[in-house]
This record gives sequence, structure tokens and C-alpha cells, in this order.
Amino acid sequence: MKFTDVITLKAAIDEKFCNCITYAHLTETNCNMIYLTLGQFNSTVQQAYRSDTRALPHSKQRREEKTMRSVLAAIMATSTVLLSSGAMAQEKLTELSIVVFGPPSLGAFLPPIIKAREFDVAHDLDITFAERTPDAYAAQFNSGEFKIGGSAALLTIGLAEARGVEATYLFNLFDFWGAVVSTRDGIENLSDLAGQDLAAATGTTNYQMFRWLAQAQGLDLSKVNAVNTATPGLVGYVMADRAAATQLWEPGYTSLIAQNPNVRSLDLKIKDTWEEFAGSPNIPYLGVAAHRDWIEGNGETVAALYAAYKDAAEWLQANPEEAAKIIAGGSDEVAANYSELIKANDRLGLNVQWARDVADEIKKVYEVGLEIEYFPSMPSDATIYQGGDTQ
Repeated sequence: MKFTDVITLKAAIDEKFCNCITYAHLTETNCNMIYLTLGQFNSTVQQAYRSDTRALPHSKQRREEKTMRSVLAAIMATSTVLLSSGAMAQEKLTELSIVVFGPPSLGAFLPPIIKAREFDVAHDLDITFAERTPDAYAAQFNSGEFKIGGSAALLTIGLAEARGVEATYLFNLFDFWGAVVSTRDGIENLSDLAGQDLAAATGTTNYQMFRWLAQAQGLDLSKVNAVNTATPGLVGYVMADRAAATQLWEPGYTSLIAQNPNVRSLDLKIKDTWEEFAGSPNIPYLGVAAHRDWIEGNGETVAALYAAYKDAAEWLQANPEEAAKIIAGGSDEVAANYSELIKANDRLGLNVQWARDVADEIKKVYEVGLEIEYFPSMPSDATIYQGGDTQ
């Protein structure tokens, strides 16, 4: 490499690194990498100078040496600016701890995308996602150990208020979708479940929404033997044919279909039933919630958190294969399933919206809770976040 070529390369490196500063994406690791790169570049300049000027007359060597010193000075200035900017970016990050469900679950879809693509850092946040089982999640969020919950089922936020927990639904992530599946002959419609066993995670809000849908279609659930099991066991119930039918949702449904494509889904008429009831296709179901004492004074942080989730959701939908690999954590089989699910958003239900923008639909979900006696009373408007940009 000639010394003149090195000077041209220096200009290109300056432009690239300055772009990093512009977007404030520098982390401590990136700064160290840049520092080492500039150090190696410094060495390259000196080597190029020695080889390129060895045969020059003394006076010409002096002029080239002066040029080299100015280039090296610029390199060190760039290094100082980069490291200082990186340190400032680190200082600006707001640290957040958010409790979420562990995989496989809808609440575990976006957090790994946010971290892998640094959408939190892009919005001046440093988020730590703490994975918990549903029971541990509820206990630690309701107690206030975690002020922010990233697997907040809308119905549980309304119920929590009735139990004295002052929490607010900040924004929606996923709309409701559920299924009832069977492999047995004679189970074709919901009405066929009368007198049969139905495997279900009866303590979940997904099952509560199913209860309402079943009632809307005239099924008397008192005539169905609901066999309660933990959510991870639902796919196993179907594979082992241990019940006439099983009620489940995503991502378990996609995993099940991949293992047994002969499984039949009963028509729950979700879209038609809900639109007739609510006058909207939106069925707010799972999102991000926070304690009200934390929300006060943290409006800018809430907005940044929404932006990080929104960016992650848009990137996920634009890059289903790559996103699936990140979420699956190394399992090719799971990644293939997740890729198909991301492309089938009618089942995934990804729908990131401010709570205030779907406030009417949230209240209709609350009405469902009252109808099935999940709530003792209607949750207050304080459970619906009124901040955020309207659409």
C-alpha cells in the first residue's frame, strides 16, 4: 500500500466512524474495537510511509514526513472524539429492568430482537429482560419488584387493579388469537365438545377469552370436562391423544402443526364474533404495562420504550427468517416454525399500538371480563395509558 492510498483510506474511515457517532450506536465494545482499529491504522500509515519514501530525495522526504504527521494527528483526534462520544452515549443510556415470560411464549418474541439489534440503545435505553415463569412473573410484577412487565395480559391488568395493584397498560404488542384442535373423529365443531374432555390451561387469559367465544357460539362449558394442565403440556396432550380436544395458542399451535399436520382446528369464528361485538378488528391481548408510581415522571422513557418495541416489531416482520433464528436461539427446527409464524400474522397477532389508540377495544375486552365474571367490577380508565402519540 502506498502512503497516498493510506491518506485516502483515512478519509473513508473518518466518514464511517463519524456516522456511528451521528446515530449514537457506540457501545463500550465498539469503542474498544474502533480504538484498536485506529491503532492498527496508525501502524499501517507509518509502514506505508517508510516504504513509500525510502527512495525519495531528502527534501521530498521532509515534506512527506510533515504530511504523515498531520494525518497521524487527525487519527488521534478522531480516536479521542470517538471514545469521548462513546462514553457520553454510555452515560446517556437509561437502564430498565423488565420482567417477561420465558420462551416459548409471545412475550419472549420481541425482547431478543431488541437486544440483538440494539433497538434499546438506539433510543438511549439499556434494557435487561428478566425471564420468569407465568406464576413468578405475576408475583414479582404485582409486588412491585419489577416496575415494568413485558408480558402483560390485558385481562390480568384489569384484575390486578381489583386486587389493589395500581398498574397501567402502556401499549399493546399482540392481539388475541386462540384455537381448539382435535385429531378424533366426530369432533368437528364446538358443539361436539359437550360431554367430552377438553385439555386447557384454564388459568390463562387466553382460555378466558375462549370461554367468552364459546358462550357466544352457544356452547355450555358446564357440559365440557375441562382438564387443566400447564401451558407447556398442551402440545403433548394432542400428540398423545389424551383428550378429545385441546385449547391452545401461539407459538404452541405452530409447533404442533409442524409435528402433526393432520390436526384439525375447530372454527371459533374469532374475527366475525369480535367485530360484531366490538366494531373493530383489534383485540388487545398482550402488551407492556407498568406501575403508576413509576410512570409518573418517566414519560420520555415510556416513549423511548415504545419506540424500541415498535422498531423491533417492524424489523421482525421485514426479516422473518433472520428474526426467527434470533428468537429460536440456535434451534433450526424452531427457527423454521417461527419463520412461518411471523409470516402468518393473522395467528401471531403482532399489533404494536399505544393503549390510548385502542382504548375503545380495551374497554370491550374489559366487558368480556365482566360477562364471564373474571372481574368483580369494571376496571377504571387509569389502567389505560393516556400518553403517547395518537395515530
